[in-house]
Amino acid sequence: MSISLQEVLDHLKKDNIRITETRKAVIHYLMNSKDHPSAEMIYQDLLPTFPNMSLATVYNNLKLLMDAGFITELKRKNDTTVYYDFMGHDHVNLICQQCGTISDLEIDQPSLIELVEKETGYHIQKEVLTLYGLCPNCQK
Repeated sequence: MSISLQEVLDHLKKDNIRITETRKAVIHYLMNSKDHPSAEMIYQDLLPTFPNMSLATVYNNLKLLMDAGFITELKRKNDTTVYYDFMGHDHVNLICQQCGTISDLEIDQPSLIELVEKETGYHIQKEVLTLYGLCPNCQK
């Protein structure tokens, strides 16, 4: 499953959220990033193209996208910075507990939503799998 930029924009429009050029740029950035950027990284990378954009605008867009379920926060051990991950494709997040490297592993994974809903009565709205361990470099 992979979500397109247009699908994200259509979802936001359906919720009566205004689609600005900076909002589109933040979404596009997250969708195409090979990294798991922080708000500051997104801001610095987009600033040359959007010189009037503020860091608060980036944070507001990240909150909106998180509330809509398109992104999730990732946190590393001993690091107060929050990193963001676009959830529009099936993957597992891997975080090294020693160096803090964050990687994606693209694999077909069985969803736990149906089982958990059946067993608990919860209505699950988002499923994120993050595994913590030591990356190959830190194992040496």
